[in-house]
Amino acid sequence: MIQVRRSADRGHFDFGWLKTHHTFSFGNYRDPDWMGFRTLRVLNEDYIQPGEGFGEHGHRDMEIVSYVVSGALQHWDDLGNGSTITRGRIQRMTAGRGVRHAEKNGSDTEVTHLIQIWILPEDYGLDPSYEEKDIRDEEKKNTLKLLASHNPDSGAVKIHQDAAIYASILDPGVVLNHALSPGRHAWLHVISGEVTVNGETLKPGDSVGISDESEVRIEAHDTSEILLFDLS
Repeated sequence: MIQVRRSADRGHFDFGWLKTHHTFSFGNYRDPDWMGFRTLRVLNEDYIQPGEGFGEHGHRDMEIVSYVVSGALQHWDDLGNGSTITRGRIQRMTAGRGVRHAEKNGSDTEVTHLIQIWILPEDYGLDPSYEEKDIRDEEKKNTLKLLASHNPDSGAVKIHQDAAIYASILDPGVVLNHALSPGRHAWLHVISGEVTVNGETLKPGDSVGISDESEVRIEAHDTSEILLFDLS
């Protein structure tokens, strides 16, 4: 079964300092047909103006992964972490029983383009924690590079859920196949370029959910960047 989510149908808000697109219901955007996909609860695409950002606020019981497409994301939290994330560095925060943090565009001149991912955790009340890893563009070239995984020995950031997140940068004409084990599901999001996924042509901002299929087949029509979620 294939579910296509077109970019133009996402929730969209323009706050001046922030332009944001919500694949699933989030904040003031509510659509009962799009409350998430399996354990993937939030997939937001944010454009943050220079020097602007999200003031101190709290989260709990969520696995939060930040993928910077361009620009810089400055982070602070009450666990004692503080850093600036740029393209090629993955950030994971387990909110668990509660964490407070703030995020802002770390540049005075460049817009930050960010993909914000929330995944439901396997349990409530986990110890809050934070992790970063370097994953360069070269590692994503024409392959599915693991960014986040339940397996702590995978070399990716650890998430507390039976899920895996991959990224790929594809040259035109490249075809990738990702096998889905029985009972597994996939969600694929296009950041840039154009791809065909299991017969559906997708453009920037488009996504597709895949269930009851044995594989995900991805064919790039031009230089493309994607995220793929393998979910229970």
